Amino acid sequence: MTAPVLKVSDLKKSYGAIHAVAGVSFEVLPGEIFGVIGPNGSGKTTMFNSVLGQITPDAGRIELNGQDITRLSPVELNQRGVGRTFQTLQVFGKMSVRDNLIVAAQEHQGSMFGRMFAPGDSGLGARADALIDQFRIRHVADKKAGELSYGQQKLVDIAMAFMSEPDLVLLDEPCAGVNPSLVGGISTLLKELNKTRKGSFVVIEHNMDFVMDLCHRILVMVEGKVMALGTPAEIRSNKQVLDAYLGA
Repeated sequence: MTAPVLKVSDLKKSYGAIHAVAGVSFEVLPGEIFGVIGPNGSGKTTMFNSVLGQITPDAGRIELNGQDITRLSPVELNQRGVGRTFQTLQVFGKMSVRDNLIVAAQEHQGSMFGRMFAPGDSGLGARADALIDQFRIRHVADKKAGELSYGQQKLVDIAMAFMSEPDLVLLDEPCAGVNPSLVGGISTLLKELNKTRKGSFVVIEHNMDFVMDLCHRILVMVEGKVMALGTPAEIRSNKQVLDAYLGA
């Protein structure tokens, strides 16, 4: 059996009497696009931020490629091959698109001393250019990120998460605030990246059509617990999910 890239075991996090995450377990396999859905307050964000080292869980274990990462910081996780996007944009508005991508990956270039004597782009220019072409943003590569439309900035934000060539990328609502006409483009792009870069993705998203079209498997959370886990077809036909979340 293929070993998981990410393994979450009996994860728990409470805030007083509120059990935000109450014993969540799942695995993400190599090359898998894994979706996480659930109503507001279901614990998705708390679980997500626990995996990313922004919240320390009360109990449970998180493994990346078989190694315990439960209490590592976001920086340590990034250096071990975990990329992420946020609900809110994290681009540097006064820097060019190309420089945004280069800065996103510089921490992977060894010591500060080594970077001081690297080329002006820290040797990352070719990697940035490849992503710029893959994301179809060559026409704005030299523009300041802050001058772009929200949708274009969203593409830059996602591209930045891939600059470190991560094994695992966690995408927090990649469609939030995006014009509906761009949603399909983001889905197509993520499918291409999944094929060409062989990474695994975990996607939290409220856009159900997007999740159902993109993801290989979907985890449904309700009240801090796992209600269901399965393929899009299985989730669509799950009566519990339909009653509790999808409203059908």
